[in-house]
Formats: sequence, C-alpha cells, structure tokens
Amino acid sequence: MADQAEYEAELKTLTKVCSLGMEHAAIALSQLMGKGVHIQVPRLQVLDGPGMTGLMEAHEVTALQLQILGNVRGSILIMLLEENAHRILELLLGVVPKPGTPLSEMERATLMEVGNILASACLNALGNSLKMTLLPSVPAFCSGNGREILERAMEPGADGEKVVMIDTVFDVSDSRCGGSIFLMPSPTSLGAMLASLDQ
Repeated sequence: MADQAEYEAELKTLTKVCSLGMEHAAIALSQLMGKGVHIQVPRLQVLDGPGMTGLMEAHEVTALQLQILGNVRGSILIMLLEENAHRILELLLGVVPKPGTPLSEMERATLMEVGNILASACLNALGNSLKMTLLPSVPAFCSGNGREILERAMEPGADGEKVVMIDTVFDVSDSRCGGSIFLMPSPTSLGAMLASLDQ
C-alpha cells in the first residue's frame, strides 16, 4: 500500500512538472502563432511498454520523434491526429493542406518547429526540477498509422520499459488542437528521474 502511495506521489510531482512545461509551451506557441494559446492541465500516466499499443487506435497521425540529449537517455514522440496537424498548419500558414496529399517542405518544417517547442518546454521544466540539462535533438518527421508508428518507436528494449504518456489539448483562438506526447526515458533514467523529483 505504501508503494502505491509513493507511486501516486511521484506521478503527482511529475504531472506538476509537465504542467509547468506545457505552460511554457503555450507562451512559446502564442509568440509563434501571434494568437492566444491555452493548454489544459495534461493527463499523465506511467505505462508499461508492452501494453502501449492498445492505447493508440489505427488513425492516421503526424508524428515527430526527438532524442533526449543530456543526463537522461531516451526519446520523445509527439503524435497529432491528422486533422489536428492540419488545423495547426491552417492557423500558422493560413492554408489548409489538401487531404490525401503529402505535406510540403514548408508544412513539415512548421510542424517540426511546433514539435521542437513542445519537447523543449517539457524537457526544460523537467531539467530544472532535476537540476539537469536536458535538450531535444532535431525532430524526425513521419506520418501514417498511429499504432504502427508507436510500435516502431517502442521496439528498442521495449520489454518491461516504462513510458510516460502526457495527453494534452491546446486551444488556439477557440480552435481545439491536441495530441499525445510520449516521454520514453530508458528504464534507469526513469527511475533516477522519479527518485530525484521525490526529494
């Protein structure tokens, strides 16, 4: 029972840190878009790797994967439903991407910048709390079936691996966008993170 209480306390602390990161992301996105951005308090879960794929239905998504650089090893996967990615592009570029056609270089670069802002804000807040320097790599862009993308991202060392899922929604000028951010630290890194946050 004590273990469960300790786990819930760690999760609450991690949620608070991620919420702070998302607040920073909202400010940065507001500056990028020139419009007000409101981000809801994220819903956060710590999940086992093997059970992850059941979370993601077979929807078409746009995904951005970044490696975590610094004292923590792992990666971040940002997944947006295709219609939400298109909504973000419409707000930023003023043009709706044509359904069923590949995104242009400009559209891909724009979404990569949004992914970089979200990942950087999350890692900055986490790094400040851990007193560590955590930086994202340049994002890798892909699109396709959400479940397949998640399975590929989980392939290396997925046995028994814990994944932190940050499910968040943000509103831009009353237009709702949102997605899931999967924080995938190595097992040793996650243990060290939770222990450090608990102090």
